[in-house]
Amino acid sequence: MRYSYHRPASLDEASDMAAALPNARFIQGGTDLMVRIGQGRERPGHLISLRRIGELTTIDANREIRIGAGATLSDTLAHPDIRRRLPALAQSLAALGSRQVRNMGTIGGNLCNASPAADTAPPLLVYDARVEIRNGRAIRCLPLAEFLLGPGKTALQAGEILVAIVVPDPPEGTGSAFIRRGRVTMDLAIASVAASVRLNGGASIAIRVAAGAVAPTPRRLTAAEAVATPTDDWSRAAIAAREQIEPITDLRASAEYRRHLTGILVRRALTMAAAASGQWSIDR
Repeated sequence: MRYSYHRPASLDEASDMAAALPNARFIQGGTDLMVRIGQGRERPGHLISLRRIGELTTIDANREIRIGAGATLSDTLAHPDIRRRLPALAQSLAALGSRQVRNMGTIGGNLCNASPAADTAPPLLVYDARVEIRNGRAIRCLPLAEFLLGPGKTALQAGEILVAIVVPDPPEGTGSAFIRRGRVTMDLAIASVAASVRLNGGASIAIRVAAGAVAPTPRRLTAAEAVATPTDDWSRAAIAAREQIEPITDLRASAEYRRHLTGILVRRALTMAAAASGQWSIDR
């Protein structure tokens, strides 16, 4: 497979290249794209590397948390504000792939690959993340839920660049957690769940739940959120979650097992998130 390799030094230069070069693809870590090229599933005429563009790798944690799409998974995981303020995202990053993959792969790449099992997506969904997309010289923003359209499909249009993921700072007293299950270490998730819980003396104020690997895209489980309460050990939330997902049968697991497992993970993630909020005890 022959292709030309380009190394722009700025977003302006990268955008201009994409507009001028036919059949061009952007590349950052390349942990997914290079595999697909090697397998013959993609045949780009040009690869436009974004690795020299420093603004894509920065993490700014002021009032909101802005993660450059080119930040590596390892650098994102190591950032103290990510670990302290977005623990469910940190847990998903720690579970993602091998150390080598985390050192090369980027958070933007994990989302742009648009796998239903993308580990970073469920926690970012419960944190109400949005994405910044550059189109030429303009920037547009989308909620993450509107960015992920289907297996391997995002809202990115030709020549657009995912610039950053922006996460509102969770309110004080919010606890969150992420759990995944795979067949073996470093395998894709059979099912994954993230939860965010804010309580007041044991009463629910705000609860969010999202799941991965059990529908065409990672998704918020709004039906489970609507009935979630710690007083019934999150049982109604688990039942509602099983009804809202659309699992498939594949080599990793049957649809029936994924549905059963998701209910279990929802209860565990909500319990862990409630405990992390400081307003609930797992031993209750």
